[in-house]
Amino acid sequence: MNALSGIQPTGRPHWGNYFGAIRQYIALQDHPQRRQAFYFIADLHALTTVRGTPQVLRNNVRDAALDLLALGLDPTKATLFRQSDVPQVTELTWVLMTITQMHLLEKCHAYKDKREKGIPADAGLFTYPVLMAADILAYDSDLVPVGVDQVQHVEVTRDIAQRFNGMYGETLRLPEAYVLGTAAKVVGTDGEKMSKSYGNTIEIFEEPKKLRKKINGIKTDSTPVEEPKNPDADSVFTLYKLFASPEEQEALAARYRAGGMGYGEAKSALYEAAMSHFGEARERREALAADPGTLEDILQAGAAKARAKAQEVVDRVRRAVGLSSG
Repeated sequence: MNALSGIQPTGRPHWGNYFGAIRQYIALQDHPQRRQAFYFIADLHALTTVRGTPQVLRNNVRDAALDLLALGLDPTKATLFRQSDVPQVTELTWVLMTITQMHLLEKCHAYKDKREKGIPADAGLFTYPVLMAADILAYDSDLVPVGVDQVQHVEVTRDIAQRFNGMYGETLRLPEAYVLGTAAKVVGTDGEKMSKSYGNTIEIFEEPKKLRKKINGIKTDSTPVEEPKNPDADSVFTLYKLFASPEEQEALAARYRAGGMGYGEAKSALYEAAMSHFGEARERREALAADPGTLEDILQAGAAKARAKAQEVVDRVRRAVGLSSG
């Protein structure tokens, strides 16, 4: 079984990204049936939104790689690389474009949303799903971990691969979506779903002072300190549960119900729990950031493995369509 996941370098990941997806992506590298796990930084995809600022994109790619490695991705178990370091993917994208029907792309969420809002959509956004299909198909991926709202991407990939196989014979492996769950709703500082678009996120590697400030700014009700409080109706406690053991959760919940505890104390508990949870990852990230040569070696070694696998698939495709003599 080959597993594949990509992360867009469009900003630093937050708690919602981690608990909703990243930790589960990384867990797949230890799946008992795993043959290979591929993790790429989707810098080509990022060009649809990060424009005119080349250094920002380079920094974002670097940060994304550092974050994944710090959070537990093991380059001895998984292949980490930049998408743009595997030119075979762009070749495969063009071949797939030649057999992909327009109506399939017109149904895709990102394009439809912009069109319905009257926002101009360029060719990159329109054909984005074909590049995504090439990302998946180039590594003979069996499992693609996605959120529920991203299952369509894998379905489109399957449709494209099936159409190709129907025209040229069994050449491309059909992937399956691995739908990610999450242990709890990840709420933002305003009580709504944590999302960059809402401006309510808490980054995984926030500076400690900024982290404390954001946690202290989490919206709570006006129940007086001495009054009992309902932990299940409080965003601070909801976030605390992401980090705490069942025993720790019950102990803090009892404090809420007993009264005599202000939300400031609960926010301090959340801060300490978050710092402890990501403490080792912070140390790993700092060490990696101080050694850019090692980071680049990891990305280059990963790219070499990825190119080798992608070339196998592209060779099959070239033979199937008649672009090679064999």
